[in-house]
Amino acid sequence: MSTGQLRLAGAGLFFLVIFASGFWLSRSGKPYNGILFNVHKLIALGALVLFVMTLYRTNQADVLRVAELIAALVTGLLALTLLVTGGLSSIEKPMPEFVVTLHHIAPYLAVISTGVTLFLLGRAV
Repeated sequence: MSTGQLRLAGAGLFFLVIFASGFWLSRSGKPYNGILFNVHKLIALGALVLFVMTLYRTNQADVLRVAELIAALVTGLLALTLLVTGGLSSIEKPMPEFVVTLHHIAPYLAVISTGVTLFLLGRAV
């Protein structure tokens, strides 16, 4: 397995851990467990950094195709949506229902989008 493929597998594992810890966090209810909440946020940040680094290095090795760029853009927008709605959900003030609903739907879309992006990038590596 090449270094690029290992990075892609690592990014995929990060996203699965984020999904699992977020699910656990939502089941624990508010107020959130501080340690679990911070671990969830730090893993998410680490995964996002690894994902961007992987995109950048893959692009340096071989210019990304349009499909890969679109998939990466969709994944990035979903990650940004999750960061914003997650931050808003953690505030003590009640949030509008659409924020909570979006934060509950977006992880599933992000996992699918990440899988598609990593699949497309894996073919390029």
